[in-house]
Amino acid sequence: MDETRRPTLIASVQRALHLMEAVSSHPGGAPAKQLAREAGLPLATTYHLLRTLAHEGYATRLSDGVWVLGDRIGSLHGKSRAQQLLARIRPALVGLRDELGAAAYFAMHVDGEIKLIDIVDGPRTPRVDVWVGFDEAPHATALGKCLIAQLDEDRRRDYLDRHTLADLTPHTITEPRRLLRTLRSSTGLSIDREEYALGTGCAAVPVTDATGTVRAALAISCRPAKLTRIERSADRLKATAARLQRTITLPVP
Repeated sequence: MDETRRPTLIASVQRALHLMEAVSSHPGGAPAKQLAREAGLPLATTYHLLRTLAHEGYATRLSDGVWVLGDRIGSLHGKSRAQQLLARIRPALVGLRDELGAAAYFAMHVDGEIKLIDIVDGPRTPRVDVWVGFDEAPHATALGKCLIAQLDEDRRRDYLDRHTLADLTPHTITEPRRLLRTLRSSTGLSIDREEYALGTGCAAVPVTDATGTVRAALAISCRPAKLTRIERSADRLKATAARLQRTITLPVP
């Protein structure tokens, strides 16, 4: 006999969520009695829930007695935006990984630093061992060089002045003038030839927003012997970057 089983629901969680919805519907705040009526809750239960939410930072009682959402809601909202961004870009990264047989990466320039947003790899396409943060070694990564290359000359020099050009491998470029020459000669495809990690090469292309401004970089990593073939496939990288530009408006996580 087929039987549709009802999911097990936690009533206290439902009550708390309904109460938070009531609080959020009043930008200027609302007293507990009004919130209780709108959420369909007993006043005593409403007070207990509000005190709990306040203790956890999800609600705040102002001096005039009205309740508003707490600071932790903003934190959740920020994380939600980051998850929404991942949901939009990950299918493109998965497609690129499967097409080129290489791990795929997506990074953004956020608040003056380079932030790695997502990596899509697999058993046959392992990611590079991120033993030094990409934000700490942009000079040694294709992603970092791709994003720095898009800055104007003054911002580029400022960025490099604020970051030590650490010697990560025998191939790492640690001389500022040589690195600047490399960045100036970029033709839209940035390369890391075992500069970040021995045994791994990377290639990256810029990703623009709807205005044509570069906001991110898309990259793949592979064995050094495979890098030449990947370079010949730069049009596939650029096509994926174009799809990302058409399907997302790049928010700052």
